[in-house]
Amino acid sequence: MHAIHVQIDISTPTGRRLLKEVERHPRVAKVEYPLPENNEKQDGYTVDAVFDECIEILSKHYQTDCKKIWNDIK
Repeated sequence: MHAIHVQIDISTPTGRRLLKEVERHPRVAKVEYPLPENNEKQDGYTVDAVFDECIEILSKHYQTDCKKIWNDIK
């Protein structure tokens, strides 16, 4: 496949219209969206930190110690 790279300014109505037209032809056009730039102020959450937060929310909601229940299951 021969390919070219095109930059389209999607902040304008014409740019958005062009992007929609390109997306309508997935066999011949592939749209790749750039990843958002990493914001240094943004915290990265680990799976364990998110899980602990969820367990805490469940414990408050059900008024029980869900962490103890989870540890008993494991």
